[in-house]
Amino acid sequence: MVLDTLATSALALTLPGSAYLGLLSVAAALPRSPIDPRHGAWHARVVVLVPAHNESVGLLRTLQSLRREVDGDPFARIVVVADNCSDDTAAVARAAGVAVLERNEPDQRGKGHALQFGFDACGDADWFIVVDADTDVAPGFLRAMRRAMPGADALQCRYGVRDPLSSRRAALADVALGGWNVVRPRGRAALGWSAGILGNGFALSRETLQRVPYAARSIIEDVEYHQLLVQAGLCVGWVDNTAVRGEMPDGAAAVQQRARWEGGRLRLIADRAPAMLGQALRGRWRLIDPLLDLALLPLSWHITLLLMSLVLGNGTVQALAVVGLAVVVLHVALALGLIRAKATHARALLGVPAYLVWKLCLLGATWRAADRHAAWVRTARPPTNTTK
Repeated sequence: MVLDTLATSALALTLPGSAYLGLLSVAAALPRSPIDPRHGAWHARVVVLVPAHNESVGLLRTLQSLRREVDGDPFARIVVVADNCSDDTAAVARAAGVAVLERNEPDQRGKGHALQFGFDACGDADWFIVVDADTDVAPGFLRAMRRAMPGADALQCRYGVRDPLSSRRAALADVALGGWNVVRPRGRAALGWSAGILGNGFALSRETLQRVPYAARSIIEDVEYHQLLVQAGLCVGWVDNTAVRGEMPDGAAAVQQRARWEGGRLRLIADRAPAMLGQALRGRWRLIDPLLDLALLPLSWHITLLLMSLVLGNGTVQALAVVGLAVVVLHVALALGLIRAKATHARALLGVPAYLVWKLCLLGATWRAADRHAAWVRTARPPTNTTK
């Protein structure tokens, strides 16, 4: 009886997520209409904003990647926000020939504060494109973003792993982000929903920021701000033909980052989901998508609960668990196809069981990160090859 109850409870926690994941995966598989290459906001004044907190080690490689896009575009410029830095981040940026804004407010830490500072300081910009300080952008990135700007409130492009073939861990992370940062937003866009903001490689128009100031201050400010946009009736467009690739931490830094991401989502569920549910039930149906997004557990937890249901349950519970696992397989297979996976990506999937165990060991850190008063802490970065 106890095992049946556990199996049923575990399955119940996955049902909304399985349905949502299946819907997005099927929608993401649909062909997309190409954007007319003549279409674009070619004369919009664009600021590529790079928030940087103690990023001097890897910043140069990022700026080199961005300079290849901005050089030759008379209406675009790069601005680095050196936020509460104790290293030579500002000096590195200036030596690379880009504008620097220095912010020193130790009582107000976090990416949200840095971005708002940059938005306010660059009052002449029509659009802002946010790129993290540990990121490579794909060739043609700026042109692809400009093509999608006309008529858009905000934009988000693909976001993957820098140097994904450097190790099996990096390849596995790239597959995971292929699901989270490609399949899901692509599916939302195909359904006519807001694609979401992923924290890197997103763009906001000046009009959008005037209507919805960047007042997100949680430890996952990107998810929080997207919810504010949807509540205001705005939509994030999806740019499927370009990408940014960010550094993924390892070791203790990976623990810190993963706990922050997932603990922050738990905090948002507690703080915002009840009010959003009430608004959705009163007819604001667009809020159902961000609600379901919060209800979808991290994929590792989702898989673990489905496996519990399969092993401990019987009959209908087992059958539904098999269906849920089939949805996950479809989702991962589609991610592999959309990121044009290599053999290294496929071999990396052999590490999934160990990854599930590792994620279970993070539950304590995740719970602590979900505390209302949890502070933003910069994730430590490995040394970066600045010449690549």
